[in-house]
Amino acid sequence: MPRKPVSKPKNQCGKTQDPYPHFGAPTPEQCRSVRDSLLSLHGFPAEFAEFRRSRLESGPQSESQSVLDGLVITLLSQNTTDANSRKAFQRLKSAFPTWNEVLDAESDALEDAIRCGGLARTKAARIKALLQTLKLKGNNKNGLGLCLEYLRDLPVHTVKAELSQFKGIGPKTVACVLMFYLHKDDFPVDTHVFQMTKAIGWIPRTATRETAYLHLNNTIPNELKFDLNCLLVTHGKLCRSCKQQHNKSLDNSSALCPLLAYANVNKQE
Repeated sequence: MPRKPVSKPKNQCGKTQDPYPHFGAPTPEQCRSVRDSLLSLHGFPAEFAEFRRSRLESGPQSESQSVLDGLVITLLSQNTTDANSRKAFQRLKSAFPTWNEVLDAESDALEDAIRCGGLARTKAARIKALLQTLKLKGNNKNGLGLCLEYLRDLPVHTVKAELSQFKGIGPKTVACVLMFYLHKDDFPVDTHVFQMTKAIGWIPRTATRETAYLHLNNTIPNELKFDLNCLLVTHGKLCRSCKQQHNKSLDNSSALCPLLAYANVNKQE
């Protein structure tokens, strides 16, 4: 059964309110500066380039990357590497070309198809539950079969409410679908983004992943969210200094890391 959406306070524009309204960072200038520094260091990450082109063209990526495809791809990416999740999705689609076939498949067969992505039993159950809920909701519009394309025409807060009803679909998964597959202005907070934004003083030291997500989405300018998020994720994967620091503030051991300057500025303020 779908979960009841969690009600959160919103302002008059329907945007969830900032849990830290008096916390001064990040400013738009800081966001642009970090974006530019990471862009100079890494260039724009190749793994996100197709998504970026699609956003600039303001159209869906392709028929093979529908909203439902994107949601399942993101679900499969939980607690595994991008390479493993992509392989799991490819094997899933090879074994069961349509979502109706996935829905009708035996659980053991579905688990076998996605096993390379890890947590196969849990993820298979969530995919099944998602498709069953879609079938019950009657989202079989225009003869397209099981789909979520209707979400493209909805505002962000409504999409969040819709997707949060599905078991196993948390705020980060919703935010990734919004940003990558619906071309909305949202800012997912994964482990890398959480650790680095805390280290450079963009969120309070006491922030959680959930409150960090709310604060950063309220403070980072919409036009910077996509590039900045992709760059922070890439930097978190590649920067040895950031990996070593984890939840600690960046210090002089990270002399080659461009985020050091921002961390030091925030220490002095």
